[in-house]
Amino acid sequence: MPSLKDLKVRINSVKSTRKITKAMQMVAAAKLRRAQESAEASRPYAERMTTVLTNIASGNRDNPEAPQLLRGTGDDKRHLLVVCTAERGLCGGFNSSIVKRARVMINELQAAGKDFKILCVGRKGKDQLKREYEHLFVDPISFEGLKSISYGEAETVASRVLGSFAAGEYDVITLFYSEFKSVMTQEPQALQIIPASVGDAEEVAGASATYEYEPDENALLTELLPKNITVQIYRALLENAASEQGARMSAMDNATRNAGEMVDKLTLQYNRSRQAAITKELIEIISGAEAL
Repeated sequence: MPSLKDLKVRINSVKSTRKITKAMQMVAAAKLRRAQESAEASRPYAERMTTVLTNIASGNRDNPEAPQLLRGTGDDKRHLLVVCTAERGLCGGFNSSIVKRARVMINELQAAGKDFKILCVGRKGKDQLKREYEHLFVDPISFEGLKSISYGEAETVASRVLGSFAAGEYDVITLFYSEFKSVMTQEPQALQIIPASVGDAEEVAGASATYEYEPDENALLTELLPKNITVQIYRALLENAASEQGARMSAMDNATRNAGEMVDKLTLQYNRSRQAAITKELIEIISGAEAL
C-alpha cells in the first residue's frame, strides 16, 4: 500500500497533468475555429473545380489525345500512396485512422501483387508506418514548425506528385487524409488524384450542362488538371488541420476529465489512509496510557 507521501506526490503530479491537458484543450479550441473556417471555405471551390472538370472530361476520357493526367498510363501496376497526417500527436485517433485507411489499401495492393511506394506528408504517419514499410518510403515531406497551411505547401506536394508521374514512375496516385465533420467526428478518406477521378457528368450536380469551350477541351484539361490536383491536395491539408485540432480538443477534454476523476479517487484514498494512520496512533497512545 502506498505511503501518504507517495499518494501526495501522485496527487500533485496528476493535478499538474490536468493543468497541461486543460491548457492544450483551450489552445486547440482557439485554433479550431480558424482551421474549420479555412476548411469549409475551401470546399465550394474544390467541388466546383470537380464539376467543371467533370463537364469537360465527360466526352474525352477515352480520347487518345486527352492529357495523360486524365486517361492515365493505361496500366495500374505501380501505385503511389500519399499519406497526409499531423506533425504532432496527442490528438486521439486522428493519425491512426488515416494510417489505418492507408493500410487497407496497402493490403489490397499486396494481395493483388501490385507495386507501390508511400509518400508521407507529416511526421506521425511516417512514424507509424516505418516499422513495416520503411523500405517503400520515398523522401517524406514535413511542414513541422509552420503555424498554418498555405497554398504554397500544397504546391510543394503537388509538384512532387506531378513530377513523379511525368517521369513515368507511377500509374496511379492516391491521397489519404481526414475530412472534418465535427469536433467529435473526422472521417478518413482515400481520393485518387491521378488519373483524375472526376466521375460521370450525370452523377455530379451542374456537370451535365452543355457548354462551348474556347480553346478546345484538351487545351483546357491540360491547364486545369494540374491545378485541380493542387487544389485537392490543398483542401486535404486544410481538412487535416481542422480535423487535427478537433480531435486534439476532444482528446484533451477527455484527458482533463479523467485526470479530475483520478485526483478525486487518490484524494479519497489519501484521506482514508491518513484517517487510518491517525486512528492507529490514537489507539497506541490510549493503550500506552492504560498500561501505566
